[in-house]
Amino acid sequence: MRSNPRTRRAALLAASGLAVTALVAGCGSSGSGSSAKPSTPSAPSAPAAPSTPAPSTPAPSQPPAAGGTTLQTATDPKLGTIITDGSGFTLYRFDKDESNPSDSYCNTGCSSLWPPEQATGNVTVKGIDSKLVGSFTRDDGTKQVTVNGWPVYRYAPDTKPGDTKGQGVMGIWHALTPTGDKAGVPSGSGKTPGTTPMPSAPATPKPTAPSSGYGY
Repeated sequence: MRSNPRTRRAALLAASGLAVTALVAGCGSSGSGSSAKPSTPSAPSAPAAPSTPAPSTPAPSQPPAAGGTTLQTATDPKLGTIITDGSGFTLYRFDKDESNPSDSYCNTGCSSLWPPEQATGNVTVKGIDSKLVGSFTRDDGTKQVTVNGWPVYRYAPDTKPGDTKGQGVMGIWHALTPTGDKAGVPSGSGKTPGTTPMPSAPATPKPTAPSSGYGY
């Protein structure tokens, strides 16, 4: 008797299913037979090193500003308002100088006793009209401060701020007022103009006078 084809196909499918089931069961029964690799835990990441700020390099110190000159006012009990330098030393003018144009007739030995107020750097003024302050070039090439055209000087025997030992020396040296006038001169007497003539040629030296006439 011939078997039914459908019956044979069902039997084959059943046998195949049993074989697959047995294979799967065999694979799952032993951990060592697993083909999957065990997962390897990743190594912990090293903590980031704390950032160390680079030491800051201090900026190089700036060079000091160029030197300058200060003219300021002060009140003297006898002379009234006068001009001093930045350290408080009295400043003077010389009647034998010229103010228009500015020129100095106090040189060599005279300038040792009456040091010119040099115009180094900027000239700062306090209580003085800046329009009256200027400078000119002396015979030795240095620049000297002027007030209303008059060359400005210190007096070496003034040893401390406020001294006015140069006032009235030889009748031709006077402390300066803020307008360039002579301190201590009665009102209305005016300024004493410079009367010494300028040399007509560079080769002609400035006229000289006995030392007693220049206050040194």
